[in-house]
Amino acid sequence: MTKHIVQLPNPDESLLLRELNHRIKNELTSVIYRVSAKAVQSDSVVVKAALLDVVDLLHQCADVHRAQHMPDQGRLTDAARYLQQLCFSITKYQLDRLAIRVLFSADDLRLEGERCWKLGLIVSELLTNVARHAQFDSRHPELRVELKLAGNVVKCRVSDNGSTPEPIRRGRGLAIIGELASSMGGRVYTSCTAEGSFFLFTFSLTEVEQRAAGTTHVFRLKRRKMRRPLRLQASRTEDLGAG
Repeated sequence: MTKHIVQLPNPDESLLLRELNHRIKNELTSVIYRVSAKAVQSDSVVVKAALLDVVDLLHQCADVHRAQHMPDQGRLTDAARYLQQLCFSITKYQLDRLAIRVLFSADDLRLEGERCWKLGLIVSELLTNVARHAQFDSRHPELRVELKLAGNVVKCRVSDNGSTPEPIRRGRGLAIIGELASSMGGRVYTSCTAEGSFFLFTFSLTEVEQRAAGTTHVFRLKRRKMRRPLRLQASRTEDLGAG
């Protein structure tokens, strides 16, 4: 008896990620609904308030998950807007309760969907590390996220004015950051002192991204020249801090 083995094509990785994202979203929605129902059914004011706090936290978690979606790979993504929304969601979910003021600034930049998503994952992991490890003592906690374009090189810097009680050992999170950076052909620079720490990730634009950057740059220069000749730098700055 002859057995015929049919080999199926390798599944598209992005399809698997989107399916996983869909399932996580559904599970979060289901948990939010169930906890909300328990809050409504409870006769205790204290229990009801506690459950509603959990519901609010779950909503914030869902917002972060939603902000980390993988953009369409068939078109370029506004990286500044993508990172801004991601930082805003993480601030509400994790950093607000620690009273960490978050400052965000970014040049206009468009990246390929998957590369923008990987950049978002790196920034997300770095913000989470600050929330877990940084100690600010008597200083006013402050964290900065900057996305800058210098020629054909993108520079993403995440810095804070906190300190860590001891050197952070290279765990799974930092290993993933390294792998993501390498997959984009980028380099990583880090520094950690008593006055604060910073992480700098640099990578070059692809040919498609370079063409988009050149077109956007020329268009904005012409448009701003007609309106305000002295303002030639296109950037976004926003305070995402608590309160």
